[in-house]
Amino acid sequence: MKVNGNEIRPGMVIEYDGGLWVAVKSMAVKPGKGPAYNQVELKNLIDGRKLNNRFGSDERVEQARVETKDFQYLYREGESLVFMNLETYDQINLNDEFVGERAAFLQDGMKVLLEMHDERPIGIQLPTQVTLEIVEADAVVKGQTASSSYKPAKLETGLRVMVPPVITTGEKIVVDTNEMTYVRRAE
Repeated sequence: MKVNGNEIRPGMVIEYDGGLWVAVKSMAVKPGKGPAYNQVELKNLIDGRKLNNRFGSDERVEQARVETKDFQYLYREGESLVFMNLETYDQINLNDEFVGERAAFLQDGMKVLLEMHDERPIGIQLPTQVTLEIVEADAVVKGQTASSSYKPAKLETGLRVMVPPVITTGEKIVVDTNEMTYVRRAE
């Protein structure tokens, strides 16, 4: 489907310059002289390159068809992560670099959304928050102010996050997968 250059919004995936790009930021610009245009920051979904481009309202670009499919994380196999399609039960191996540092949040059986373009994975969405157990937490230092003092804690996945001083080893906490930060104690 073709869209005008001034209709490109953040999150939209387009085919441009022989590649697949996602719009990260867009800003409508109306200069004093000349026609209005849309200043768009694009990120290549295949190799991660970034590009800033101006799209006029008369320019037409192809909006890519992106499907989201339900997958379940099964296990890690060396450098790759194995996921199963919940509709067809087909398994797919993805390099752990594809998920990035958020791979530390993956737990056996976790449901994720894979974004697909022409049956090829181009993105992954993990649950916004996950519950993990603390396996190691520093002791509280007496005299620290409680308002802004956080201490490092190691989670069961090996990830380190900053937690309030009242949190101890063995407790379960909720962690934001996008910001990689402590949210609250788990119920």
